[in-house]
Amino acid sequence: MKTYISCLIVVILSLLSYFANAESHKHDFTVQQTRVTRLCRTKNIITVNGQFPGPTLTVRNGDTVVVTVVNRARYNVTIHWHGIRQMRTPWADGPEYVTQCPIRPGGSYTYRFTIENQEGTLWWHAHSKWLRATVYGALVILPKQGSNFPFSLPQKDFPVILGEWWNRDIIAVQRQAQFTGAAPNISDAYTINGQPGDLYRCSTQGTVKYSVNPGESVLLRVINAALNQQLFFSVANHMLTVVGIDATYNKPFTTNVIMVGPGQTTNVILTANQSPRQYYMAARAYATVRNGQFDNTTTTAILEYKNLNSGANSRPLLPQLPAFNDTATATAFANRLRGVPNNNRVPNQIDENLFFTVGLGLVNCTRGPRCQGPNNTRFAASMNNISFVLPRRTSLLQAYYQKIPGIYTLDFPRVPPVQFDYTGNVSRGLWQPRFGTKLYKLKFGSNVQIVLQDTAIFSTEDHPIHLHGYHFWVVGQGFGNFNAQTDTANFNLNDPPVRNTIDVPVGGWTVIRFVADNPGVWLFHCHIDSHLAWGLAMAFIVENGIGEKQTMEPPPPDLPQC
Repeated sequence: MKTYISCLIVVILSLLSYFANAESHKHDFTVQQTRVTRLCRTKNIITVNGQFPGPTLTVRNGDTVVVTVVNRARYNVTIHWHGIRQMRTPWADGPEYVTQCPIRPGGSYTYRFTIENQEGTLWWHAHSKWLRATVYGALVILPKQGSNFPFSLPQKDFPVILGEWWNRDIIAVQRQAQFTGAAPNISDAYTINGQPGDLYRCSTQGTVKYSVNPGESVLLRVINAALNQQLFFSVANHMLTVVGIDATYNKPFTTNVIMVGPGQTTNVILTANQSPRQYYMAARAYATVRNGQFDNTTTTAILEYKNLNSGANSRPLLPQLPAFNDTATATAFANRLRGVPNNNRVPNQIDENLFFTVGLGLVNCTRGPRCQGPNNTRFAASMNNISFVLPRRTSLLQAYYQKIPGIYTLDFPRVPPVQFDYTGNVSRGLWQPRFGTKLYKLKFGSNVQIVLQDTAIFSTEDHPIHLHGYHFWVVGQGFGNFNAQTDTANFNLNDPPVRNTIDVPVGGWTVIRFVADNPGVWLFHCHIDSHLAWGLAMAFIVENGIGEKQTMEPPPPDLPQC
């Protein structure tokens, strides 16, 4: 009995200590029009609090975050907290018409959620139309008070947010693509923390500089906020030690270049051990679509040593970045990622074994201004040949919670409706998808495996696939068509990396696993926004479990209405 009481006291003290150290962070976001100048042009963009990028939120594991968003812009808007688990709080996830109706101009909504067992770098961004081109910012999650990083504490800590810039209004770019059915206009520049850098016109004055002392270790929190492009990133003459991805720790390894897909984050440690001068950090495209247009420019920022030597006034050294189609380098980087052992073991017994094709498609149409895709078609995209259509009358989560009929169906196919040579010569009869708002239901606690298979419809391509409300184990990747009989034996079930966004290799496949332990409606989609707009998405319903801790919270009173 004494032992039991002693144990109970220890548990109570631990809980009191936990809640005593946890904090509540309150922030006000005003979405507004802001005038900025880039590439010799001045124009209005949509920002948060007049900042581009928006404010960095710095919190600790276990903290509660409360953000009130007021929409002073002319467009509907929502904010998504990319990678946050949102345990039992799907109403705070943010994708428009999935977990909420958008915040109308003049309206407001307060997002409330708690950070649970996550540390590292995430980010937030608009999840309505293509507003995330300029509405985004870093979300830094530090260890709990009294806990440490699993590596030596760096002397400096910088967010490095990679983005894309269009001279035209981004909503006009989106509307033109939607009207014509063709691919959208490519960006005019890439950016680092909102600035294009020295290699673009009229941009040198704004180039971002990171100042370091010789010998310092520097944590760079690299975030790919680009709308439509995977990016290579490197720092001239410096090696990068990769220590974290998507707010999870990995087994550290050293490289001179990383590849970051849209939506992904990568934490790297750099040691300032070179001759004191200026060095460029740079990013440019990793582009895989066959004969596709892409922005082939390079964005830069400057790593500047203090106490510069005589070469300080010379041009900074530029890193040697891989070629735009260097799939070998992208694959070698991905293959080196390994997770760290923890209490969350990869499930061996699978309850839901799913197989999703992901890729583009073409819709036949009559020649004219609305039919400007390849050979008189309109671009589309799909999972398992279903091109996802968002509702407009209400959100999917509201329809599920309130049992509103006629908004969605539960017949999303667990395997492709037609099996074919996915990465070979695909019959033109399979190029046109069907359209629908089809969801797939999962029981609480079920162990889920999903094979994500790229297709050669129109072109094979690397697709960054993001799962809302979850992170997952990446147990296998390869090229060609997935073969369950031979490829399963090579799965990594010991130390797979943990991510919330995974690049499906061009002309290849990825297998992920997760436990459906978070009830709600969760979007699963390509994080290339043009592909999402074309329908490369679906959504899961995860049912409630038993008791309060396994049940989603009720909707907040200020939830926006459609």
